[in-house]
Amino acid sequence: MPLQLVYETHSTTTDNEAGIATGWLPGELSASGRRQAQLLGERRRDDGIAAVFVSDLKRARDTVAIAFADSDLPVFVDARLRECNYGALNGAPKAVLDLRRASHIDRPWPEGESYQDVVARTRPLLDDARAEWDGRRVLWVAHSANRWALEHLLLGRNLRELVLREFEWQPGWEYAVV
Repeated sequence: MPLQLVYETHSTTTDNEAGIATGWLPGELSASGRRQAQLLGERRRDDGIAAVFVSDLKRARDTVAIAFADSDLPVFVDARLRECNYGALNGAPKAVLDLRRASHIDRPWPEGESYQDVVARTRPLLDDARAEWDGRRVLWVAHSANRWALEHLLLGRNLRELVLREFEWQPGWEYAVV
Protein backbone atom coordinates (compact mmCIF):
# COMPACT_ATOMS: atom_id res chain seq x y z
CA MET A 1 0.00 0.00 0.00
CA PRO A 2 1.44 3.44 -0.89
CA LEU A 3 1.98 6.32 1.46
CA GLN A 4 -1.31 8.15 2.02
CA LEU A 5 -0.63 11.86 2.24
CA VAL A 6 -3.30 14.15 3.65
CA TYR A 7 -2.64 17.83 3.02
CA GLU A 8 -4.21 20.73 4.90
CA THR A 9 -3.37 24.42 4.77
CA HIS A 10 -2.76 26.40 7.94
CA SER A 11 -5.79 28.16 9.37
CA THR A 12 -6.81 31.70 8.45
CA THR A 13 -4.54 34.48 9.67
CA THR A 14 -5.08 38.16 10.33
CA ASP A 15 -2.93 38.76 7.20
CA ASN A 16 -5.25 36.55 5.13
CA GLU A 17 -8.20 38.57 6.32
CA ALA A 18 -6.39 41.84 5.52
CA GLY A 19 -5.33 40.73 2.02
CA ILE A 20 -1.64 40.43 2.90
CA ALA A 21 0.71 37.81 1.41
CA THR A 22 2.62 36.76 4.51
CA GLY A 23 5.27 34.63 2.77
CA TRP A 24 8.07 33.80 5.20
CA LEU A 25 6.80 36.13 7.93
CA PRO A 26 5.33 34.36 10.98
CA GLY A 27 1.65 35.28 10.65
CA GLU A 28 -0.91 35.28 13.44
CA LEU A 29 -4.06 33.15 13.48
CA SER A 30 -7.28 35.16 13.55
CA ALA A 31 -10.23 34.25 15.78
CA SER A 32 -11.82 32.38 12.87
CA GLY A 33 -8.46 30.71 12.20
CA ARG A 34 -8.27 29.39 15.75
CA ARG A 35 -11.76 27.92 15.31
CA GLN A 36 -10.70 26.39 11.97
CA ALA A 37 -7.72 24.80 13.73
CA GLN A 38 -10.05 23.21 16.28
CA LEU A 39 -12.17 21.84 13.43
CA LEU A 40 -9.05 20.48 11.74
CA GLY A 41 -8.30 18.53 14.91
CA GLU A 42 -11.84 17.20 15.05
CA ARG A 43 -11.67 16.23 11.37
CA ARG A 44 -8.26 14.52 11.48
CA ARG A 45 -7.62 13.33 15.04
CA ASP A 46 -9.27 9.93 14.50
CA ASP A 47 -8.59 9.74 10.77
CA GLY A 48 -5.90 7.06 10.90
CA ILE A 49 -3.08 9.65 10.82
CA ALA A 50 0.26 8.18 11.97
CA ALA A 51 2.18 11.48 12.11
CA VAL A 52 1.83 15.19 11.45
CA PHE A 53 4.41 17.21 9.51
CA VAL A 54 4.15 20.98 9.71
CA SER A 55 5.86 24.05 8.29
CA ASP A 56 8.15 25.82 10.74
CA LEU A 57 6.32 29.12 10.17
CA LYS A 58 4.36 30.25 13.24
CA ARG A 59 0.89 30.26 11.66
CA ALA A 60 1.23 26.61 10.62
CA ARG A 61 2.74 25.51 13.96
CA ASP A 62 -0.05 27.34 15.83
CA THR A 63 -2.65 25.59 13.66
CA VAL A 64 -1.22 22.17 14.56
CA ALA A 65 -0.78 23.08 18.24
CA ILE A 66 -4.48 23.94 18.51
CA ALA A 67 -5.68 21.06 16.32
CA PHE A 68 -3.74 18.35 18.13
CA ALA A 69 -3.39 19.84 21.63
CA ASP A 70 -4.72 16.73 23.37
CA SER A 71 -3.27 14.18 20.97
CA ASP A 72 -0.28 11.90 21.25
CA LEU A 73 0.35 12.01 17.49
CA PRO A 74 4.01 12.70 16.72
CA VAL A 75 4.50 16.16 15.19
CA PHE A 76 7.53 16.94 13.02
CA VAL A 77 8.40 20.54 12.15
CA ASP A 78 10.06 20.82 8.74
CA ALA A 79 11.27 24.04 7.07
CA ARG A 80 10.85 22.39 3.65
CA LEU A 81 7.11 22.94 4.14
CA ARG A 82 7.49 26.73 4.21
CA GLU A 83 5.42 28.99 1.97
CA CYS A 84 7.13 30.49 -1.07
CA ASN A 85 9.63 33.14 0.01
CA TYR A 86 8.47 36.39 -1.57
CA GLY A 87 11.69 38.03 -0.38
CA ALA A 88 11.35 41.81 -0.41
CA LEU A 89 7.58 41.34 -0.91
CA ASN A 90 6.93 39.18 2.19
CA GLY A 91 4.06 41.03 3.87
CA ALA A 92 3.01 42.92 0.73
CA PRO A 93 -0.61 43.18 -0.37
CA LYS A 94 -1.76 39.95 -2.01
CA ALA A 95 -3.10 41.96 -4.96
CA VAL A 96 0.44 43.18 -5.72
CA LEU A 97 1.80 39.63 -5.72
CA ASP A 98 -1.11 38.30 -7.77
CA LEU A 99 -0.11 40.64 -10.62
CA ARG A 100 3.47 39.30 -10.59
CA ARG A 101 3.07 35.57 -9.88
CA ALA A 102 3.47 34.49 -13.53
CA SER A 103 6.94 36.07 -13.58
CA HIS A 104 8.13 33.97 -10.66
CA ILE A 105 7.42 30.40 -11.71
CA ASP A 106 11.12 29.94 -12.58
CA ARG A 107 12.61 33.28 -11.56
CA PRO A 108 12.96 34.06 -7.83
CA TRP A 109 11.06 36.90 -6.24
CA PRO A 110 13.50 39.75 -5.40
CA GLU A 111 15.59 38.47 -2.47
CA GLY A 112 13.34 35.37 -2.35
CA GLU A 113 12.67 32.18 -4.30
CA SER A 114 10.62 30.93 -7.25
CA TYR A 115 7.72 28.50 -7.23
CA GLN A 116 10.07 25.96 -8.87
CA ASP A 117 12.25 26.37 -5.77
CA VAL A 118 9.27 25.30 -3.65
CA VAL A 119 8.87 22.25 -5.91
CA ALA A 120 12.59 21.50 -5.55
CA ARG A 121 12.40 21.45 -1.74
CA THR A 122 9.17 19.44 -1.75
CA ARG A 123 10.62 16.60 -3.87
CA PRO A 124 13.14 15.35 -1.25
CA LEU A 125 10.53 15.74 1.48
CA LEU A 126 8.25 13.41 -0.50
CA ASP A 127 11.14 10.97 -0.94
CA ASP A 128 11.82 11.04 2.81
CA ALA A 129 8.12 10.51 3.56
CA ARG A 130 7.97 7.50 1.22
CA ALA A 131 11.04 5.95 2.80
CA GLU A 132 9.93 6.50 6.40
CA TRP A 133 6.13 6.29 6.28
CA ASP A 134 5.28 4.08 3.29
CA GLY A 135 1.99 2.25 3.76
CA ARG A 136 0.82 4.69 6.44
CA ARG A 137 -1.27 7.85 6.50
CA VAL A 138 0.47 11.13 7.30
CA LEU A 139 -0.75 14.71 7.51
CA TRP A 140 1.12 17.73 6.17
CA VAL A 141 0.02 21.19 7.32
CA ALA A 142 1.55 23.99 5.30
CA HIS A 143 0.73 26.70 2.74
CA SER A 144 -0.75 27.25 -0.72
CA ALA A 145 2.57 27.02 -2.63
CA ASN A 146 3.25 23.63 -1.05
CA ARG A 147 -0.05 22.27 -2.31
CA TRP A 148 0.75 23.55 -5.80
CA ALA A 149 4.09 21.73 -5.58
CA LEU A 150 2.32 18.50 -4.59
CA GLU A 151 -0.22 18.82 -7.40
CA HIS A 152 2.65 19.36 -9.83
CA LEU A 153 4.85 16.53 -8.54
CA LEU A 154 2.20 13.90 -7.85
CA LEU A 155 -0.46 14.64 -10.46
CA GLY A 156 1.65 16.19 -13.22
CA ARG A 157 -0.38 19.40 -13.22
CA ASN A 158 1.06 22.50 -14.86
CA LEU A 159 2.72 24.65 -12.18
CA ARG A 160 2.01 27.92 -14.00
CA GLU A 161 -1.71 27.12 -14.22
CA LEU A 162 -1.80 26.16 -10.54
CA VAL A 163 -0.03 29.31 -9.39
CA LEU A 164 -2.20 31.61 -11.50
CA ARG A 165 -5.48 30.08 -10.35
CA GLU A 166 -7.11 31.61 -7.28
CA PHE A 167 -6.49 29.38 -4.26
CA GLU A 168 -9.68 27.66 -3.14
CA TRP A 169 -9.69 26.31 0.39
CA GLN A 170 -11.25 22.97 1.16
CA PRO A 171 -11.03 20.61 4.16
CA GLY A 172 -7.92 18.80 2.96
CA TRP A 173 -6.60 17.04 -0.10
CA GLU A 174 -5.55 13.38 -0.22
CA TYR A 175 -2.81 11.83 -2.33
CA ALA A 176 -1.49 8.29 -2.81
CA VAL A 177 2.28 8.64 -3.02
CA VAL A 178 3.81 5.77 -4.99
